[in-house]
This record gives sequence, C-alpha cells and structure tokens, in this order.
Amino acid sequence: YRDKGADPARRRREADELAALCRDAGVTFIVNDDPRLAAECGADGVHLGRDDASPRDVRRRYGRPLLLGVSCYDDPRRARAAIEDGADYVAFGSAYPSATKPDAVHAPLALYRDAAARLDVPVVAIGGIDAATGRPLVDAGCHALAVITAILAAPDVRSAAADLAALFREAR
Repeated sequence: YRDKGADPARRRREADELAALCRDAGVTFIVNDDPRLAAECGADGVHLGRDDASPRDVRRRYGRPLLLGVSCYDDPRRARAAIEDGADYVAFGSAYPSATKPDAVHAPLALYRDAAARLDVPVVAIGGIDAATGRPLVDAGCHALAVITAILAAPDVRSAAADLAALFREAR
C-alpha cells in the first residue's frame, strides 16, 4: 500500500480493508514507508526508504512479525548494510523509467543479477515494470516485482496481475 496522502483516517481505513483482502486471498500485504500503519492494520510487512527508520529501529519498536524491506536504489553496499541491520528483503530501482518517480536513479539489470546471486535475502525490482519489462528481471533472479501503474492503469486489473504472476511460474 503506497499512499502519501495527508488524511490519516482514510489511509487507515484503506490499509485495514486491503490487509483483510490480502489475508483472505493468501497474499502478502506490505505498507510503504509507514511502520506504525503497517503494525496497526496487521500488514505482513513494511517497506522502508532512504528517509525512514532503520530496520533495526522498526524491529525494536514493532517486533518480529513485520517483514522488513529496504530500498537500496542502485547501491549494493546499502543492501548489505540493510541486511546486517535486519532487512528481510532488499529492493533496487528504478529498473526502468517510471512516471511515479521520474527522477529515480537507474539500477541496471546486471545489478539485479549480481544481487540475486550474492545476497542471502530476496531481491525485489522496482520502477517502470510491467509484464513485458518484468521478464528480464525475473530471468536475472529477482524474487518479486513491485508495480503500481502496471496494474492500476491497466484496462483489466485481474489480467494484468495474472500476466505478472505468470512471469514467475514460467521461470520455474
């Protein structure tokens, strides 16, 4: 769940509803940038960015049940530090240009391949990904793809999600 809106009551309602939907569907629910909201709505985890608390601080405050992910941009050293600090997964990106974050640093395909081979936690790709651009990332070893527009702007959300999921089934 990614919403930078200023209305905390609306964000909490939406997060509660999404958490329930994801639980019913057996899908992992991650809240972006807000450990408190993640803990309050019963999310499975929280994704932390550059300006958020450290994984160690979040774990100390909210405990073990939260899955912790950290944005590492294009920096393998940041990934190793995040893992040492308690991250359960690391994310790199932007894999491709993205309207959501047009000024994001670019993470080359070789970085994903190297990270997937060397790191002991799952590697996630972020930025400009859809079913067509996701294939090389999955082939490089990415364990997950973080998407927004690929699903929310799709004429058929269910079909778009299925196309993305198929990338992982086909890779096995």
